[in-house]
Amino acid sequence: MGAVLAAVLGASLVGCSSTGGKRAEERAKTAQAGRPAVNTPRWTFAMITHAGDGDTFWDIVQKGAKEAAAKDNINFVYAHDDQAQQQAQFVQNAIDQKADGIIVSLAKPEALKDVIAKAVKAGIPVVTVNSGSAQSAEYGALTHIGQDEQIAGEAVGAELTRRGRKKAVCVLHEQGNVGHEQRCAGAKKTFGGTMENLYVEGTNMPSVQAAVQAKLQADPSVDSIVTLGAPFAPTAIKAKDAAGSKAEVDTFDLNESVARDLKSGALGFAVDQQPYLQGYEAIDLLWLSRYNADVLGGGRPVLTGPQIVTGAEAAKLEEYIKRGTR
Repeated sequence: MGAVLAAVLGASLVGCSSTGGKRAEERAKTAQAGRPAVNTPRWTFAMITHAGDGDTFWDIVQKGAKEAAAKDNINFVYAHDDQAQQQAQFVQNAIDQKADGIIVSLAKPEALKDVIAKAVKAGIPVVTVNSGSAQSAEYGALTHIGQDEQIAGEAVGAELTRRGRKKAVCVLHEQGNVGHEQRCAGAKKTFGGTMENLYVEGTNMPSVQAAVQAKLQADPSVDSIVTLGAPFAPTAIKAKDAAGSKAEVDTFDLNESVARDLKSGALGFAVDQQPYLQGYEAIDLLWLSRYNADVLGGGRPVLTGPQIVTGAEAAKLEEYIKRGTR
């Protein structure tokens, strides 16, 4: 992956497109047709995330980034690894190849602090996305785009309380991810009942199911399971059914499976942080920085969530979920 990133970033692709549309509608049409809507140089922006293989959430982030890149005449390069050291190496590759902008997620901020400082020192604008809002400004990024994980967690705790739940388990599938810890801490803060953390091996779904099932069997008083990612919701449902539990399963993030389960009642609610918007706005903000020295947020994160989604809302969003933008 590192070699591929370096090779693509190293390509000298400078040019201009035809003049963009005069109205927003025309810009949208040209972007949909795969033609840039601007005549700025073909800058290269690299996005490096902590996504693991097969994580559908990041497919949606990428989709937003790619569509914004097509509109903005950007050469978009993507790399990912759930190991922070490798993620840092990808950022270093982008610096070495003189990328025009870098987008990076900070699930494990300390591991990326030094390399982000190198990018900033080299004059490469950096936007952080999804994780690491608390460290973004400190590390020198232009801004952070995503939901505030503490606030998102607080929304979950309040919703569980509103639903009359008394005992919940927050399932953390990636140890060391500061965003996940913040979600569970936020939920615990506003929840009127009691909440425990359950750490599982997120790369092993059978193990996740076994751990959740064992917890429910050992403690029948648990009436809520909260997963921190859409791919883990169906697994939690299977665990609940196997344990003979009546606990409600709720989750962070949306995908087609989550939407179906929300509509059927198998899931209680989901928390949407609009990943498409995170990818799209990250590209747009870097383009605006290069083109017009614009910065959004005023030093504070640009929030894309949280939004509580129930079965009724899922039905309204279904067409967007199916096309992979929600």
